[in-house]
Amino acid sequence: MAHLTVLMYLAALITLIEPATDKLYPDICPLGQFPCGNLSVCLPQPRHCNGMQDCPNGADEENCVDNSGWPHLFDAFLKTNIQESKECLLDIFPDVCHCKGMKVNCNSKELLDVPAVSSNVTALELNSNRIKSLQADLFIRYQNLERLHLQNNSIKTISKRAFSGLYKLKRLFLSQNLITRLKVGVFRDLQNLEWLILEDNKIATIRQKSFEGLKSLFFLSLLNNSLKHIPKKSFCLEMPRLNWLELEGNTISSLQGSSFQECTALTVLALRRNQIQTVEEGTFSAMQRLIDLDLSVNRIQELPPSLFRNLQNLKQLNISNNPMTHIFDDQFDSFVNLQSLGMEDIEIPNISIRMFRSLSNLTHIYFKKFEYCGYSPNVRSCKPNTDGISSFENLLANIILRVFVWVVAFVICFGNVFVICLRSCIVSENRHHTMAIQSLCCADSLMGVYLFFIGAFDIKYCGEYNRHAQIWMESLECQLIGTLAMLSTEVSVMLLTYMTLEKYLCIVFPFHNYRAGRKQTLFSLIFIWFLGFMIAVIPFWDKKTFGNYYGRNGVCFPLHSDVMEKPGARSYSTGIFLGTIILWVVIFILPINSALNPILYTITTSSFQEHIKLCLQMKWQRAALKETPRNISTIYTQEALPSTNP
Repeated sequence: MAHLTVLMYLAALITLIEPATDKLYPDICPLGQFPCGNLSVCLPQPRHCNGMQDCPNGADEENCVDNSGWPHLFDAFLKTNIQESKECLLDIFPDVCHCKGMKVNCNSKELLDVPAVSSNVTALELNSNRIKSLQADLFIRYQNLERLHLQNNSIKTISKRAFSGLYKLKRLFLSQNLITRLKVGVFRDLQNLEWLILEDNKIATIRQKSFEGLKSLFFLSLLNNSLKHIPKKSFCLEMPRLNWLELEGNTISSLQGSSFQECTALTVLALRRNQIQTVEEGTFSAMQRLIDLDLSVNRIQELPPSLFRNLQNLKQLNISNNPMTHIFDDQFDSFVNLQSLGMEDIEIPNISIRMFRSLSNLTHIYFKKFEYCGYSPNVRSCKPNTDGISSFENLLANIILRVFVWVVAFVICFGNVFVICLRSCIVSENRHHTMAIQSLCCADSLMGVYLFFIGAFDIKYCGEYNRHAQIWMESLECQLIGTLAMLSTEVSVMLLTYMTLEKYLCIVFPFHNYRAGRKQTLFSLIFIWFLGFMIAVIPFWDKKTFGNYYGRNGVCFPLHSDVMEKPGARSYSTGIFLGTIILWVVIFILPINSALNPILYTITTSSFQEHIKLCLQMKWQRAALKETPRNISTIYTQEALPSTNP
């Protein structure tokens, strides 16, 4: 143990003496600051969108909301300036329905069929009814119809000629039905259709000619269906004007290079929540107008290095929640206009500033770990900005933690060293119990040493911790002090268990010879220390199973797990701690336990107090004996001196 402590001290002192490296960062704004547009003025990230203009050009109050991709486009699509009449202009419509202008609202009326209305109707809403099928020529009379709403019905079959004659239809809503397939030519007459919503159905396959006739289609949503494949030939072959495509929530497993070759007008492509494992090279090469691309929540392990080469206009990219373990250094080089990048729950072992150097217009970025933010230092908003333990500026994010780490460390070390010295000086009747107490104090003292080092490194990285966070958590120093904390915790708990068991046997069986002898006590203490040491060093034996076990947070202690943590490491941590703990346990509960142990097991005991009283009485008696002869000699001397009075 002494060797481990010495090695840890030497490693930490060398690091504290050496100056922090700045090689990671180019000569730009400091960590946690962003430039004011094209000005050479830098501001801290908290001043971004704080309601006050801090930049001379007002750039700090721009791009406050992350709507880089589809949100602002969607708002533009919904805007309308058409003035509608409030009076009904239709002669025929069901009594149970509502009429306004040339629109009919028959929502939630328990209708089994499409009702008859005047032929000049422009909008027909039939949501939340009990319609089961759409027969041929059902809407042929309504040649002025522009919007048809059939959401939340029980539609399962649609005739090939169900929408015949609807030449002016612009928006068709068929979401939340039981549609399983789309017949070829079913949309042939919908030459002016702009919106087609097929969300929450059971469509499993799409043929090449399924969307024949939709030459003007602008928005297509197939969200939450059962699609496993998309046509090998271009998806947009029959829809040359397709601008917005939603395929979220399906079961698509792969994207082929030819799938979107004709989608030159596409600006939004959502492929979230599929089962995509592979994306071929050139899949998005024709989408030069693409603004928003969402590939999140899939099974992608690696993206081809030149996959995004032609996406110079992309403003929002989301690849979060994929089991990716490697990203190429030049993966994002073509994103000169990218404003938002989502990479949540992605481990990036090879992360570097080189990956994000070309992203000069990036304003929002989302990582799995907050320490990754240091590799994109001048983005306006980086999330997460803390891991609950550390912040951008400090290893210990909270001022209370930064103060108490020193206070508690001092109390632990002073209290335990004080008890060890007193126990060594005072002869006890139960010397075996004294050995256990001294061993416990040694274990608890290691926790104080651990906290002193955490406080020292917090001071070292003060104001710029995030710049060095990744290097710190992977360093030898972090591993050593993490091992020390684990050793202290485990040995302390096992010693307390051993002492409690020993007292229990003495109390329950007072007339039996259950007390351990010197050799047995010594063997038990050595075994406990050996077992604690083995528990602490096991994570170093197999990096594949445990990974960076002690470097998952700034305090180098394996307290909390995450979804991406390896099963072996998670099981090991759970077995030791019986669940997940948070930082406050390290700074308060475990150290306070170490600080209170010497008080509870030594200072408050009656035998210890009696020994202290006897020691103090003996010292007072000795002091009194030394003073008595001196006082007597002084009196005799004064009496022997002649009087000086006249």
